[in-house]
Parts: sequence; structure tokens; C-alpha cells
Amino acid sequence: MAPYESDDITEDPKAGRRKAARYVVPVAVVGVAAATIGLVPALADSGDPDLPEISAQRLIEKIAASDVEQLSGTVRFSTDLGLPDLGGLESGLTGGAAGSGGGSSADPTAKLTELATGTHTLRVAADGPDRQKVSLLEDAAEYSLIHNGKDVWGYDSASNEVFHAESAEAGTGGKKDAEPPATPQQLTEEALKAVDDTTSVTVEGTAHVAGRDAYRLVVKPKDSGSTVGQITVAVDAKTGMPLKFTLTPASGGAAVVDVGFTQVSFAAPAASTFDFTPPKGAKVTEEEQPGATEKGSTEAPGRTGSGEHPFGKDSGSEDGPGGLDGMNVIGDGWDSIATFDTGGEGVPSGSETGGGALGGFIDSLGDKVTGKFGTGTVFKTRLINALVTDDGKVYVGAVTKDALVKAADAAQ
Repeated sequence: MAPYESDDITEDPKAGRRKAARYVVPVAVVGVAAATIGLVPALADSGDPDLPEISAQRLIEKIAASDVEQLSGTVRFSTDLGLPDLGGLESGLTGGAAGSGGGSSADPTAKLTELATGTHTLRVAADGPDRQKVSLLEDAAEYSLIHNGKDVWGYDSASNEVFHAESAEAGTGGKKDAEPPATPQQLTEEALKAVDDTTSVTVEGTAHVAGRDAYRLVVKPKDSGSTVGQITVAVDAKTGMPLKFTLTPASGGAAVVDVGFTQVSFAAPAASTFDFTPPKGAKVTEEEQPGATEKGSTEAPGRTGSGEHPFGKDSGSEDGPGGLDGMNVIGDGWDSIATFDTGGEGVPSGSETGGGALGGFIDSLGDKVTGKFGTGTVFKTRLINALVTDDGKVYVGAVTKDALVKAADAAQ
């Protein structure tokens, strides 16, 4: 089947290209993300279903028109960015923000960063725009994030800590708000925002996922400079909802991001699913709203928050991911590179940091490079690469090391 070119579905192709780099990064890391196995079950483990033919354009339209607001199920979530073993440094990088300085281990901002590495099992449930729940299942504990009306609760059973915030989105409606984070549906929607005329989009066969018949939508960059090999989405044939999202790198090997339902139901979850009362003796931390002062927890100071919540919020802005001022985008489509100036010096080497775990971590990630721009270090993963020049300029994208150096040279 011929590729479906995205300029037929993007109202403003130029805007779509500019935003490509902005959305590819959170999809990969979630993400961001981020974001996330050798997922079990595989896409098709019991024979491909015989479904009517469908074009890529029609399948994308089916995804966009999907109106699933009620569901429950289990999601396996995996990321393999090829990062080195951080050892004792890992807890300092991912858990320190929440576990020290008066923060809460139940704060979702810190807790959900765990999805950026390894394999995890999530239980998800949604019932319209005002009720969602995601539970991260661990060996002997569980972390739950619950949105019920005006309240957003985070609960860490291991520490018996609770995080509470008021949802500014409550009652506003809208399909987007009904989606729990870290699902194939959200990842697919972010990926499709990067589709433009530098992209090939095709339907390549069918699959069984979580006991349901699905089409396989394949999204591939046409440009050779991208580190993205392809994105494969299993789209539920009946509802149009993505059931599985797999991103494989151009370098080959295991998927970088592999997220999919292993069980799913589209029946309305029980109302009690979204009920939450802090357990007796739990430490409850209230999120501070922007401009608030001295509003904290019942047993410890609260953190100063952004006022943004994991459900139904856009972490980016027109200035780039996270609202970084002065960010520019170089190039189009999948070869897009985000660049900004830190206003300071480049990243020190391991010897300059005094060695140890941090120094070894920095040196293991970085490759020294030179060019017309001067000298710098490329920090690499299996998907996202970043060049930090010695004078503090940063170039980052889902592109190769050579593409980053070329962009830095061209900026001189």
C-alpha cells in the first residue's frame, strides 16, 4: 500500500514540521516520557486476523475519531534507551527530587520518572474526562495516581505518603482529559503530531493484541539522519483506539519504547475505582499553587509546584519543551534539531567532577567532537542525542551525532 503523505492531514505543514522535534522527544523519553520490554504478548501470537482492507489515511482518521472514554486494563510499559548501569547514582537522579529537600515520594512529578527506564506493569482505568486512575505495580508495593473530579491524589504504599492537588481541569470536559498518561493512545497521538511530508505512513497487516483484532499502522521517517527506525501502532479495528505502541531505532535491536495492553475492557469501571481517602497515619502533602506561600503538608513542608497535573496538561509551550526560552528548531520533520544557549559553560568531564559514579556516568555517555563550532560533547542514547558545546550551546534531537555536528557548524 502506498504511503499516506502527511501534508494531506496537516492543516499547516510548516507548523507541523517545526513541532516535530518538540513532540518526538517526549514520546521517546516520557516522557519523555517518559516514557518505557520485549512486550508479552507479541503483536501477533495466534495468527493474524482477517480484516477488511483499510488505507493509512482512513486508519489515521479512525484513530482521531475514536471516542473511547471508558476503559480498564493492564499495560506493560518498557523503555530501553541503552543507558549505562547507574548503580547507586540512579536513586539520586530519579528519586532525590521527591525523597529529599522536603518533597513527597507520592509526588507524581518524581514518581512517574521511573517509567523512563526498565519494564513496568500498570493498571489503568478511565470513566470520562473527570475520572482516571493509573497504578504502578512494584514488587511489594503500589503507587497510584487518581483523578476524581476536582481532586488529584498520588499514593505511595511503600512510604505511606499521599500527595494531593486540585485539578484545574475538573468539569471542563474534552476527550483528551479522559486519557490516562503512559498509554499507547497518548504515545500514538504525540507521534502523529510529527507526521509531515518527511514521513511514510502505511498499513502493514493485522494483529491480535489483548484478545482484540487490530490493524498495524507503520510510521517511518524518510530522512536518513533520524535515529528513529519506525513506529508501529496496533489500532483496535472496532474502536480505533491504539492498543500497542512500539518504537524501534534505526540502529536495530530491541525496541526503545514498547507499550501495550495485555488486557483491556471498554466497560465502565466501578465508581469506587476512583474513590480515595488517605490511610490512617499517612503523611499528606498539598501541592502549592503558583504564587502561594507557606502552604505545605500536614507533617512536612510541601514543594513549590508549577500548578500543572499529570492528567490533561501540556508540558510544552511554543518556546519548546518545558517552556525553555530562546529555543529554536533547525530543519524539518524527523531531522529537526532543537537548539538553545544555556548561557554558561559546557558539561564538565568525569575528571573535572572528581571522578566517582557521576564522573563515570558522564564519560560513559559522552563523545568528544570538534568542528567549525569549536569543541563539545555528544551525549547519546539509542534514540535521543545531544551536543553540548564548550561554550554552552545545546543541540538535541532524534538524530545522529554527525547531524548534530553539522547543525552546530551551520550555525556559525
